[in-house]
Amino acid sequence: MAERRVVITGIGALTPLGKTAPDFWNGLLSGTSGVRPITHFDVEDLPTKFAGQIENYDSNDYFERKEARRLDPVTQYALITTEEAIKDSKLDLDTVDKDRVAVIVGTGIGGMNTFYEQSVSLHENGSRGVNPFFIPMLIPDIPAGHISIKYGFRGANYCAVSACATGSHNIGLAFDNIRYGHSDIAICGGTESPVWRIGIAGFSSMRALSRRNEDPQRASRPFDKDRDGFVLGEGSAMFILESLDSALARGARIYGEIVGYGFSADAYHITAPDPDGNGVILAMNNALKMAGIKPEDIEHINMHGTSTPLGDIAETNSIKKVFGKHAYNINLNSTKSMTGHMLGAAGAAEAIAALLAIYHSTIPPTINQETPDPECDLNYTPNKPVERDITYAMNNAFGFGGHNTALIFKKYEK
Repeated sequence: MAERRVVITGIGALTPLGKTAPDFWNGLLSGTSGVRPITHFDVEDLPTKFAGQIENYDSNDYFERKEARRLDPVTQYALITTEEAIKDSKLDLDTVDKDRVAVIVGTGIGGMNTFYEQSVSLHENGSRGVNPFFIPMLIPDIPAGHISIKYGFRGANYCAVSACATGSHNIGLAFDNIRYGHSDIAICGGTESPVWRIGIAGFSSMRALSRRNEDPQRASRPFDKDRDGFVLGEGSAMFILESLDSALARGARIYGEIVGYGFSADAYHITAPDPDGNGVILAMNNALKMAGIKPEDIEHINMHGTSTPLGDIAETNSIKKVFGKHAYNINLNSTKSMTGHMLGAAGAAEAIAALLAIYHSTIPPTINQETPDPECDLNYTPNKPVERDITYAMNNAFGFGGHNTALIFKKYEK
C-alpha cells in the first residue's frame, strides 16, 4: 500500500498556561510564566516549593463526582484534552468509522498520586484500605483505554512509555498507524500529573529541580547562564491526526502535516545526556531523512530545553553538529521556560507549539533570557515572539533512559 499523507485537524491542551489550546498558545505568545508557588499540599520541608500547575483545576467542572473519584488526574487531563481536540477537529462521531480510529496516548509515570495515597492507605489500614480501582487508576495505558471506552473507538489502542519523550513517541507511532493504512484517524499525545509531594521530593532528591523559591516565575530559564535545574510541570496535550484523504473528504480545517520523525537511544546513562549527543544527532538526522529534506530546510526548532546545566549545552551542541552554520539561522525556543517540564506530556504540548508556529507564522519566545551562556550561543528567540514564515519545523523531546525523539511538521500545501 502506498504511504499516505498525514495531517493534523484538531488539538487540545491543558497546561500551566491555561485550560485550552488557545489559552496555551496565547500564553506562549505573551511570554507568560505558568510557574507559581505550590498551594495544594504542604511544601514546608521540600527544597523546591513551586511548579507549573493547572491553575484553579476542579475535577467537578468536567466529571461527575463519582466518576472523578475513579480517575487519577493523569486520566482526567487526557479525557479533557481529547474532548477539546475532537470538538476542534469537528469530527462527526455519528458517521465516523470507529473501527478505523486509533487511540495512541501515553504518560511517562501514570497515576503517581494514586500510587502514593493507596500505599499510605495500605500501611495505615491494611489490605482492606486499598481502593478496588487502585490498579486501573494507576497503570500508564489507562488514559488510552478510557478514551477508547468513552467514544467507542475500536482501532489500535495502546501507549508508549518513554519518560519525557512519551508524548512525541505516541505521535510518531500514530503517524505510522495512519501512514500505512491501519487507521484513518488517530487521537494521540501525552498526559502527566506529577505535581504531588512524592513527585517534588523524588526529583528534588536527584537535585534535578530549580530551587529558585524566591522568584518561581523566573526559575525556568533554558540556555541562560544562571539556570539551576528544571521546573516540574503538569498537563496534557492531544492531536487529531488524519489521512489527508479523510480530512479532505469531510472538508476539515488542516493545521499542518507531519512528514517525518526520528527515534533513537543514547545508550549512555539513566539520567545524564550523552555529552557527545550521539543519540540526539541520530534522531534529528533520521527525522530529516524520513521527511526527505535537507538540514537547511528547517527554520524553527522547539527544543527539549529543560533548563538543566548539562542538558541545554548538550542539545545546543547536537544541533550545531546536525545543522552546521545553518544552526545560527534557525529560530530555536524552549516553551518549558513558561510551562515548566510536563514530563510525558511535554513532547505533545511542545509539538502543538511547533505546529502553531507554522500555522500562525509566529515563533513563541524563550523567556527569562537575561545572562548569556557562552556555551549556548544560538538564537533561542529571547523574551519576545518573532514573526517568521515557516515551512518546516522540528520538535525535540528526550527522556530519562536515553530516549530521543525528533518530529518534523510541514506547512500544509495541497
